[in-house]
Amino acid sequence: MAEKMKIMVLNGPNLNMLGVREVGVYGTKSYADLEALIENYANEKGIEATVLQSNCEGELIDFIHHSLGNYDAIVINPGAYTHYSYAIHDALVAVNLPAVEVHISNIHKREEFRHKSVTAPACVGQIVGLGLRGYLLAIDYLIGEASSDAKD
Repeated sequence: MAEKMKIMVLNGPNLNMLGVREVGVYGTKSYADLEALIENYANEKGIEATVLQSNCEGELIDFIHHSLGNYDAIVINPGAYTHYSYAIHDALVAVNLPAVEVHISNIHKREEFRHKSVTAPACVGQIVGLGLRGYLLAIDYLIGEASSDAKD
């Protein structure tokens, strides 16, 4: 029997404040709601998802490093680090796992400084503006990539 696919879901600064922070932008669901949504979806799909959050850049980098050899793919919402963390970009490149960048809001409809992502080039794709559903779409994509790789 094949091992379950394992996906690390990383959330950056201030995502722990979901449901409190700028509800007009991020909605009323809490971070605990997001964790439950992802974990339940992963169970439905027969995969394992580990959901982690940190407000510290170095800790996110440590999580990414830990993914090597322990996970098959990464879903990452780097939060504000999206726009200036070359260190997170480099960590994603170093582990060389398929990663999808997710943003709850449409970063391209917000302040100018949010339009550029320095982390997205280290990912296979980016999903923006689809709310919490973006995480599930990222998981679906990564599952599909893993199953197509298995057929190759």
